[in-house]
Amino acid sequence: MPLPRSRRSLGAVTPDDFARLAGLRRMQAIAVGLLLGMAVLFVVSFLLQERIPWFGYVRAASEGGMVGALADWFAVTALFRHPLGLRIPHTNLISAKKDEIGTGLGSFIEENFLADDVVHDKLAEISGARRAGEWIADRGHAERVGGMIASAGLGALTVLDDDDVRELIEALVRKHVVDPEWGPVLGGAAESFVEGGHHEALLDIAASRLEEWLVAHPGAFDTVVSSRLPAWVPSVVDRFVDSRLHSEAVRFARNVAEDRQHPFRIAVGRFLGDLARDLREQEKLRGQLEAFKHEVFDSPRIRALAESTWTTARAALVEMLEDPGSDLRTRIVSALQDFGHKLQDDPTLQYKIDVWVMEVVEHLVRNYRHDLANVVSETVQRWDAQEAAEKIELQIGKDLQFIRINGTVIGALAGLAIYTIATLALSPLAA
Repeated sequence: MPLPRSRRSLGAVTPDDFARLAGLRRMQAIAVGLLLGMAVLFVVSFLLQERIPWFGYVRAASEGGMVGALADWFAVTALFRHPLGLRIPHTNLISAKKDEIGTGLGSFIEENFLADDVVHDKLAEISGARRAGEWIADRGHAERVGGMIASAGLGALTVLDDDDVRELIEALVRKHVVDPEWGPVLGGAAESFVEGGHHEALLDIAASRLEEWLVAHPGAFDTVVSSRLPAWVPSVVDRFVDSRLHSEAVRFARNVAEDRQHPFRIAVGRFLGDLARDLREQEKLRGQLEAFKHEVFDSPRIRALAESTWTTARAALVEMLEDPGSDLRTRIVSALQDFGHKLQDDPTLQYKIDVWVMEVVEHLVRNYRHDLANVVSETVQRWDAQEAAEKIELQIGKDLQFIRINGTVIGALAGLAIYTIATLALSPLAA
């Protein structure tokens, strides 16, 4: 009767499984061949031992070899199934004891592989940060990690609902930007700005630009001034006034730019200082600022602008993340490589990361080692009993065939030794 397919293939699926299965069948054939060889020797020597006395030694050796081969075949087979289909007690051990094997294997891993000292010593032997730096500094590896980051980003953008994102952004902006009172914050910022003299730089830029514009566009300035004079004023007076005021304006702008103690500069500084104080202290001004703030942020146009901004930003992000040659993907890869080189060259950073990783791993192992071991136990317990036996036989069956081969050889030597000793001991008595 042909064996069931699962018994013949032992559940082999992958190419490695079929390679192991072929090796197992090869060793089984060798073991069976030795048994048959011993059987043939036994038959021949048994028939000829009366005519050829030394064939008695061959018979004893082949008889012992057959006994050893059959005994070890029974022992190996009994691990995985009932020999010859006979339900002999204490056979088919792996299937019968599958749950106990899984529990014992989980406990063994927990006590011997996940012990605190074992994990600590193993982590202390390696510099994971340095190796990670060497790995990620390679452009190919950095591109692979960059692709994973881009895929994760695309996944997040695909899963996230636009309305939910807009609501989240609005909630965050309202909580951290709109709801807090602006007056004291802006007042403090303006006060620090003035005390640090930062407004002087702005005045330098404004005065210089104003002077440049006045020099470059005298006609535009003259038109603005002349349009303000009465119609009855003669044109000669217009040109005189225009020229005079233009020169004064240019001189004013130049003086403001060059003179740090110019009255205009001092006036601007006092104005900004008074404004900073009023923003912090005057309830009326603070109220006006709050009303303006809420009017702006609650405007439908601002909401529409925020929505369109998110939509545009999202489309741009998706496009850049999908394109391996985009500037964003290129920058991600470059940043990863730079980080990898820094990990390679900075022992302090390596130490900090290694210590952090060690603490995290030890914490996880310390708190979840039992759960990790249970994964092994529960996985084995979920296996079908026959499937479990086949999986284990496929992994270790080839090595177990050496037991059968060795049993054949040792049995033959033992049979020969026993027969020889018995012959030498009993021959004087027979004589």
